[in-house]
Amino acid sequence: MRFDTATAQQLDQMIAALRDGEQRWAAEPLASRRQLLLQFHANVGAHAAEWARVAGGIKQLPADSPLLGEEWISGPWAVLGYAEALADTLGRLADGRGLLAGYPVRTAPGGRVAVDVLPQNVFERLLLSGFRAEVWMEPGVTERETREQAGLGQRTPEQTDGIAVVMGAGNVTSIAPLDVLYQLYAYNRVVLLKLNPITDPLLPVLEQAFAPFINRGYLRIVTGDARIGDHLVTHPGVDAVHITGSAATHDAIVWGVGPTGAAAKATGTPRLTKPITSELGGVAPTIVVPGRWSAADIRFQAEHIATQRLHNSAFNCIAAQIVIISAHWPQKQEFLAALRAALADAPTRPAWYPGCDTRVADARRLHPQFEAVGGTAERTALWGLDLADHTETAFTTEYFGPVLGIAELPGTGLEFLSAAVDAANDRLHGTLGANLVLDNKTMRALGSGLRECIAQLRYGTVGVNAWTGVGYLTARATWGAYPGHELHDIASGRGAVHNALLLHRPERTVVYGPFRPAPRSVLTGEFSLTPKPPWFVTNRTAATTGRRLTAFAARPRWSALPGIFASALRG
Repeated sequence: MRFDTATAQQLDQMIAALRDGEQRWAAEPLASRRQLLLQFHANVGAHAAEWARVAGGIKQLPADSPLLGEEWISGPWAVLGYAEALADTLGRLADGRGLLAGYPVRTAPGGRVAVDVLPQNVFERLLLSGFRAEVWMEPGVTERETREQAGLGQRTPEQTDGIAVVMGAGNVTSIAPLDVLYQLYAYNRVVLLKLNPITDPLLPVLEQAFAPFINRGYLRIVTGDARIGDHLVTHPGVDAVHITGSAATHDAIVWGVGPTGAAAKATGTPRLTKPITSELGGVAPTIVVPGRWSAADIRFQAEHIATQRLHNSAFNCIAAQIVIISAHWPQKQEFLAALRAALADAPTRPAWYPGCDTRVADARRLHPQFEAVGGTAERTALWGLDLADHTETAFTTEYFGPVLGIAELPGTGLEFLSAAVDAANDRLHGTLGANLVLDNKTMRALGSGLRECIAQLRYGTVGVNAWTGVGYLTARATWGAYPGHELHDIASGRGAVHNALLLHRPERTVVYGPFRPAPRSVLTGEFSLTPKPPWFVTNRTAATTGRRLTAFAARPRWSALPGIFASALRG
């Protein structure tokens, strides 16, 4: 769609139609809203193969590439799981049941309330053996408030909140549809979704999936450039905006561009005064807590960190950018050698997201001692970064490309972990997600100190032996920046998404995974049957496993499990 007078009129008509749709949405009972989700779920399942095929084309992946598993898992599989979980929430509300009935509620450091959200059924326990997740509420939120306020906009469905424009992301294909569903159900708004031009080829798939909402007038989807986006977010008929992107994009929308935008930001007079929520990425850390690891442990965790950076060609808001290790770890050099090899040996793939070459060139220009680690021309390691150097740009610039920095701090045990947490909080830009890697013996030695350090991390998702991307994929978990950012210093954004339980005032999600994959996990006394996860970039059967997982999410059945396990075990 090209912006001109006729297009502006067409967009205005869409917004007027959505205003009428809002009135019908207000009258839609909870049971009917649940049925819409179930119809959407069925449509996603029916078009999942086309979704993955189109997404693979966008990412320039060969049709036989194992890396297509990323598109199955971070595309239709993620959306199917969320639609099912949200439908369960709507069913509980419609029946008058407690949303948190059956969900363990416990305490977390600082008097916080924590809700266990993974696993929630026998299939999750089998397919994600060894993984678990909990959502922590903000300090001061009581268990009673958590239980009574769960449901958000669906507690009073007749009280709608206008029209939201969702500015879709261009990097991960499930982001835009998940954001649409959250606006519809958490905020009780009807939605106009503007796709990122990169994902325009998915328009037919999304229109087919969202047909139940589109046909009733609750959703419209458009394509187009930045001028169309600006027309929509500033339209007087639009009540709220949600974006996924960079802090620069956020500021351009809120304050404006050039000298005018800078002046508006300096004086605190935003051009956009309507509510805006956002997910904006950042410089994500992975903290490696020293321990005594086997050679297999070192290789596996090196692949794990390489995945955290190189998944989706490194074009993830949650891609790890800075690895923090102990200068006093006796196995430091062995680990760094394994990390270099994992980065170099990861499958070759195109740098498909626009601007990657410029961002990588800038990183290399500012770090003359960079190492091109192989695999692709863009893969870059920045060794020996100094966390005490307040001029270091790798700590403040999200590269959004395959550039990984490594920094060291002194100490071991709790001393090292506490210092690394402080560095992650105070030196790195953004608060979207942070990763911790530590073996089980070290975890036991830290005791309650581990959870205290997690509480000190000012990040919206914390992964412990699990990449924070698993939190993104967990339907009942929350996703977003750590709360508290102001418009003039937005960092990783404001507000949460996903959150299928519609929890009130969540602070963070904490995801735990196994330190070792099966069968080594079982042999070393760790209860986990999960082999190498299918999101690892080194998984040889990821495409088959992702396709089978998606088919299972579309129609769960016991008979499908052997095929999933057989593929996963060959990875």
